[in-house]
Amino acid sequence: MIEVKNVTKSFDDKTVLHDVSCTFETGKTNLIIGQSGSGKTVLIKSIVGLLHPEKGEILYDGRDVMQMTHDQVKELRKEIGMLFQGSALFDSETVLGNVMFPLMMFTDMSHEQQLERAHFCIDRVNLKGADAKYPSEISGGMQKRVAIARAIALNPRYLFCDEPNSGLDPKTSILIDELLSDITHEYNITTIINTHDMNSVLGIGENIVFINKGHREWVGNMKEIYRTENEALNDFVFATDLFQRVRQYVVSHEHPSPRD
Repeated sequence: MIEVKNVTKSFDDKTVLHDVSCTFETGKTNLIIGQSGSGKTVLIKSIVGLLHPEKGEILYDGRDVMQMTHDQVKELRKEIGMLFQGSALFDSETVLGNVMFPLMMFTDMSHEQQLERAHFCIDRVNLKGADAKYPSEISGGMQKRVAIARAIALNPRYLFCDEPNSGLDPKTSILIDELLSDITHEYNITTIINTHDMNSVLGIGENIVFINKGHREWVGNMKEIYRTENEALNDFVFATDLFQRVRQYVVSHEHPSPRD
């Protein structure tokens, strides 16, 4: 579990995060959503220690990253997997070489152990047989799966994903969402996904944090979001006619809850 408590971050005289508090739960897909410029990227960078807020606490299972020394932060990052927006694969390395990279850099495994772990991760993301291919020889969706395999190679406790569906077609995006969800539950990872993809929000959003103008505006899940009365959230999530119709359908077919 990662807890963010009363975090404020400014650049010069502009406050980007205003006293933000939220909790990201272990074994669930935690999504951060919000418009461009809302502060969600600054929040992610603050959580992973790339930015240092002026005040607040950021707790990794009780460990405050803001109080850690440089060496302690380096140790913590060994527990973190990162999935970047553009996959960030090494073009000169094969699929196998890309997945083995963190194992060679950050472990004392023998070469045989590294190979075994890399093959396991490649198989887990359904890329068996693609070991010898280079990124230029595979599709964007396959590249993203290689990036996921690399991100889980060190068996992380925490997984951060920045726009994992960027540039992918809708069908492939759904497959990536399902893969991230499966891995999160299977390995009990605290997964945090920064996304603009409303299909992801409504499909795998077990814990959703909506950031609006630097404030934590709303927290809930993919079922609760249909019934929210938060105007800013509704304008963001249900901006298109299609999603408005989906929302109307879901709400009209829901059974009234005991508190209604």
